[in-house]
Amino acid sequence: MKKTTKIITGVGLMALAIGIFVAADHIDAPASMGTTADIADYFAFEPSLDSDNTVFIVDLQSNVLDGLAFGTFDEDVLTEINIDLDGDFVEDMVIQAIPRDGRMYFFGPVAPNQTGLNSEVLVDFPLGDVEISTTTAITETTADGVSLFAGPRQDPFFFDFFQFNAVIDPDINSAVGGFKPADDPNTTDDDADAAVDTFDGSNTMALAIEIPNSMLGTATGVNFFNIPVYKTWITTNRKR
Repeated sequence: MKKTTKIITGVGLMALAIGIFVAADHIDAPASMGTTADIADYFAFEPSLDSDNTVFIVDLQSNVLDGLAFGTFDEDVLTEINIDLDGDFVEDMVIQAIPRDGRMYFFGPVAPNQTGLNSEVLVDFPLGDVEISTTTAITETTADGVSLFAGPRQDPFFFDFFQFNAVIDPDINSAVGGFKPADDPNTTDDDADAAVDTFDGSNTMALAIEIPNSMLGTATGVNFFNIPVYKTWITTNRKR
């Protein structure tokens, strides 16, 4: 399999104890737009301050409209969570996800057979699988304490596209939607309720994994708060 999309988290530092580092990249990759090869959001966090688990959430294909047919996971696309354990920004461990016949299959975490642009499905290291959700969320928890989910979720990205255009070009009339400029006589500076979430009502096709840190290895980096972190990023890989 060939990795076809860019690494979304350029720095790739994910806090394990406090906070969430988020990268968002919506509908701007023409080669993969409209498919689950398109990475929209990536979240990695510890579910509570005293937890020994890490949660990874990957949002793919950000233009799945609510109320219409749900998006589908492309069976030719392998999603890979890459984890660097020694600080060289090369993946030392991967977690993979690939769909087959209505289920999402997860593999790893394990050292990949090769790093860089090419990947292969690590079928000898099954992590678990879960039915792909549609109208009702379905989760599975393995004997190792790993929780898995795959299916549509509300797009978490808040973005006022109309106001963005108005900032880029002040001549654009943002009254079509979004927050009106502060110098508009009909609004005030604190009229935040006028903002419009352009992505409200749309879904992404999401993958969620909660996994014990003991399965990931030791986090060797530290963040600004001197908290141990994993260096981690997402790639999607299309079969060729």
